[in-house]
Amino acid sequence: MFYLPLFHRLQGAPCLVVGGGQTALRKLRWLLRAGAQVRLIAPEVDAEIQRLRDAGELVIERTAFYPEAITSDLRLVISATNAPQVSEAVFAQAIRLGVLVNCVDRTELCTVIFPAIIDRFPILVAVSSMGQSPTLSRSVRGWIEVRLPQNLGRLAELAGRLRQQVKASLSSVDARKGFWDSVFASSAATRAMQGDLEGAVTDAQQQLEQTEQSGQILLVGAGPGDPDLITLRGLRAIQSADVLMYDKLVHPALLDYARRDVELVDVGKQGPREEAGATGWGSNHGDGKTTRPTGTKMQEVINQRMVGEALKGKKVVRLKGGDPFIFGRGGEELLEAAAHGFQVEVVPGITAGMAAASFAGIPLTHRHMSQSVRFLTGHRVAQAQNLEWSEWARDDQTLVIYMGLVSLANIQAHLLAAGRAETTPAVLIENASLPEQREVFAPLGALHQAVVNAGISGPSIIIVGEVVDIPRMSNAKA
Repeated sequence: MFYLPLFHRLQGAPCLVVGGGQTALRKLRWLLRAGAQVRLIAPEVDAEIQRLRDAGELVIERTAFYPEAITSDLRLVISATNAPQVSEAVFAQAIRLGVLVNCVDRTELCTVIFPAIIDRFPILVAVSSMGQSPTLSRSVRGWIEVRLPQNLGRLAELAGRLRQQVKASLSSVDARKGFWDSVFASSAATRAMQGDLEGAVTDAQQQLEQTEQSGQILLVGAGPGDPDLITLRGLRAIQSADVLMYDKLVHPALLDYARRDVELVDVGKQGPREEAGATGWGSNHGDGKTTRPTGTKMQEVINQRMVGEALKGKKVVRLKGGDPFIFGRGGEELLEAAAHGFQVEVVPGITAGMAAASFAGIPLTHRHMSQSVRFLTGHRVAQAQNLEWSEWARDDQTLVIYMGLVSLANIQAHLLAAGRAETTPAVLIENASLPEQREVFAPLGALHQAVVNAGISGPSIIIVGEVVDIPRMSNAKA
């Protein structure tokens, strides 16, 4: 059976609840919050229900249910009793008089059902399984709840304060929609949810003044791989983008959060992916037949595209794997945007090195083992730049090496030559945070061969240091 989801206005409406226990209390609270005029029938009532009655919030009839209690002027009747015959009698009388009725846990005796509700007043989200599985509905509610900030309702208050001003300033519906998308992903939204409504209004008004003057650029960290690890602020940015430029390490599921009219631009270093709507280099169709630039040249092209779209008045979200400022060339993009007069908003992300360590059970620092962490890139080894291997070979620190798979043999050789012991615990972690994550543990002197033997080929993080042995030590104690 299909139920059409509606939000029903019950302010001042007469409603009847049959039953006096905890279930009745839960339904009663929602009715009272909606402003309904409630009458309750039950021989005995819960102490909290009695307290509400004493406070003048409802009327109680201490009697068993009788059909004449349901009259045609009632807006809604709820049966919250364990007696099946009572629910059946309630349903029969309500149907006869054309009154909406809900009999708890009896889907066949309902013309309306109560969804699982996520309350961020005035934002309400309702989830229903059409009566098939209330437990599943509650689970889905929980999944959604973690995505919604507790103070989300303050954004509605912010919008209410500015609604008329925005309507007067922006004549087109599309322009107003774009403006609100931008505000809800900006510092104004953050200030509103922190309780600084006046500051949020000021920020939003400044955005309104700039809306028709120029676009925006956001650098957003997508996290290490698992789409669930992006921040809420990062999700809001994706949802507000006019142009979404994304790396090959960004999980495809994150693209699904974007608006239907967004322009997707794949800026990965491999061939264009086949996502619908993605734009390939040199093409507006993502046909995979164009040649991409590489290295520094490619970054220049990305910078030009990013700034060029923003100069057209668009909101550009540059979505980057991990954190934008950890080996992600976010600094270069920030400077390029600044050179063209854009104040860039940066949304941090969980960097891959930290995620890889956490998912492998490795603390990057640990008393008596490691008092510092160095984040390094394997590209420097490949480029034969001057490196301080003696500093990196110290045994009181942890090394976290990005993009080191190709250069692993050189990294291993240089660390050993600089004095790091062959027995130093080490690990290479492939596809960190994803279901296909793999870990290859080996002493530093044997790590390269172990990785070759394992056939590792995906994006990888290398960790070197005594802390790498902690998962083994903890398992031994368990």
